[in-house]
Amino acid sequence: MSVLFSPLRLDGLQLPNRIVIAPMCQYSADGDGCATDWHMMHLGQLAMSGAGMLILEATAVLPEGRITAQDLGLYSDVNEAALARVVGAIRRYADLPLCVQLAHAGRKASSRAPWQGGSLVPPSEGGWQTLAPSPLPHGRDEPPPAALDEAGLRAVREAFVASARRAARLGLDAIEIHAAHGYLLHQFLSPLSNRREDAYGGSLENRMRFPLEVFEAVREAFPAGRPVGVRISATDWVDGGWDVAQSLEFAAALEARGCAFIHVSSGGLSVEQKIPLGPGYQVPFARQVREHVKMPVIAVGLLTEPEQAEAIVAGGDADMVALARGMLWNPRWPWHAAAKLGGTVKAPPQYWRCEPQAHRGVFGDTTTGQR
Repeated sequence: MSVLFSPLRLDGLQLPNRIVIAPMCQYSADGDGCATDWHMMHLGQLAMSGAGMLILEATAVLPEGRITAQDLGLYSDVNEAALARVVGAIRRYADLPLCVQLAHAGRKASSRAPWQGGSLVPPSEGGWQTLAPSPLPHGRDEPPPAALDEAGLRAVREAFVASARRAARLGLDAIEIHAAHGYLLHQFLSPLSNRREDAYGGSLENRMRFPLEVFEAVREAFPAGRPVGVRISATDWVDGGWDVAQSLEFAAALEARGCAFIHVSSGGLSVEQKIPLGPGYQVPFARQVREHVKMPVIAVGLLTEPEQAEAIVAGGDADMVALARGMLWNPRWPWHAAAKLGGTVKAPPQYWRCEPQAHRGVFGDTTTGQR
C-alpha cells in the first residue's frame, strides 16, 4: 500500500493523503490586496487535484507587508469578503483542506512582480517604506528598511492575530506562518539581517523571540483543533547565517508551543546565497528536523516524480511532500501519482469518465460513489 496516499492527522484535521500544494504567489490581486477572478480560476483547478491539502499563497497581514502591490492580503473587511467568494466556490465543488499562509515581507516588500524583474519599488514610483528588524537592505543597491520599534513590533504581532481571526471566520482549516525565504520573521531569525541590540537581537534565544511571539499569538487566536504550522528556511546558504543547527532549536521551541507541522524549505534571505540545486536538494534538511521533533514535517523542493515522493515519506525523510511549480505544470499530479502507486484520490463526478481503463479504482468505486 502506498504511504503517500495514506491519511495523516494534523491536530484536529485529517488529511486524506500526504501531498500538499505549496503556497505560490500569483501577484494577481487588485490594488487593495483582494482576491480576483484569477484566484477563483487558479485555486479552483488546484482544489480538484486530489491533493491532501492546498495552501493559499503568501497572504499579507498588513498592506506594507505585501511583497508586491498585487499580493493577496487579509487585513481588511474588503480582503476578507473577496477571499470568502473564492473559498465559497471551492467549498461548493471540491473537498480538501484549505490552509492560508500568513506573511509579512519585511525588507523584501514593495517589489515588482518576478516577470517585471522583482526589484524594489521606491516610494517615488508608487512603492512604500519597507520595515525590518534592522536597517539593512536586502539588495546591494537598495535603500535601507526602517527598523521596527516597540510599537511597530506590537502592530505586526496584532496584525497576524487579526488575520488569523479573519481566516477562522472564512472557515479555513489551517494556518501556515511564513518564517522562510527572507521575509520578516526569517529576517528576525538570521544574524545576517538582525543586528538588533535589544531583547529581539543577538543571541539565538533573542532572535527567535519575535517569531515565537507571533506563533503563540496566532495559535491562541485560531480555533483549537485547527492546525497552525510554520514554514522555515533551514539554512541561508551563506556562511555565518541561519543554519540547520539553529533551525532545529527553533523547531523544538515551536513544537513546545503547540506547532502542528513544520514545512522545511531554504534560502531567500541573502543575495550572497549559493544553492546547489538538484532533485530533492532540501530533503536532507527535512529529515534532520524530523529526527529532532515529533510533529509532522513537510519536505519541499524539486520533488517531481511520484516514486521520489513515495520514497521520501516511506523512508522517513518527511511525513508529507509539497509541490509548487510541479503542480502548476501538471495540476493533476496527484491523480497520476495515484495511478502509478496504487492509491486513490477524490475527484469530482463530472470527471470520473476520464479515468483510464488501465487505472480503474484511482477515483474509488465510481459505480456506487464510495471512496
